[in-house]
Amino acid sequence: MFLSDRQTEIVGMAKSNGRVFVEELATHFSVTPQTIRKDLNDLCDGQILTRVHGGATFPSGTENVKYEARRQIAATEKQAIGVAAAGLIPNNASLFINIGTTTEAVGEALTSHRELMVITNNINVANRLRLLPSIEVVIAGGVVRGSDGGIVGEAAVDFIRQFKVDYAVIGASAIDEDGALLDYDFREVKVAQAIIANARHVILVADSTKFERTAPVRIAQLPQVHTFITDRCITPSIRRLCQENSVKLIETGSAPA
Repeated sequence: MFLSDRQTEIVGMAKSNGRVFVEELATHFSVTPQTIRKDLNDLCDGQILTRVHGGATFPSGTENVKYEARRQIAATEKQAIGVAAAGLIPNNASLFINIGTTTEAVGEALTSHRELMVITNNINVANRLRLLPSIEVVIAGGVVRGSDGGIVGEAAVDFIRQFKVDYAVIGASAIDEDGALLDYDFREVKVAQAIIANARHVILVADSTKFERTAPVRIAQLPQVHTFITDRCITPSIRRLCQENSVKLIETGSAPA
């Protein structure tokens, strides 16, 4: 599903407020209610929003957006973040790549690298990079999550602990104002924590919509990462935390698709 600029803004408003209303959106965008209803129906058909009487709601803080919908949210920003992260990783390096649509953008941007060893619990990353003869792909064992191809569980944690790599690329479903990196699935969080503990340099990749979301399970705190790449850091407390804890903050801004 391709999101128009108006639909992207509607999703952002729904994230911020929890709910949007047809009449208010029609006034805000200076379009007819019928146009807004079509936008909301499209977004709900794509499982990004949930239709309710008079408008639509954003999924609660205990439930993640469906995978295909997540791929479309901030897709241009994720692509730019992926390119920036790949630029930090030299040839002849070893790295972890975790679950997530933004980490997948990093994997996509690594295709011109040479002599990499990529260890991942993300089937989508493995399936893309396995085609490249200059990249060795090692995939974790464990429970495969049908919703997005993520490999989770204790077997994946034990597998990750066998390695000590140069870089780790991790994502987060939400970033709290106090610097907590959050997710929805405690099984996924256990794997992410093992990845952080077994990498020399941790790169967090997350677009700015993650500042507007909540999730119930803590992965880590921002000072545990070395580099944070986002399109825009819109939360002053996060910028301050980066400065106080020597976390390199890279803001990519908007980039063409």
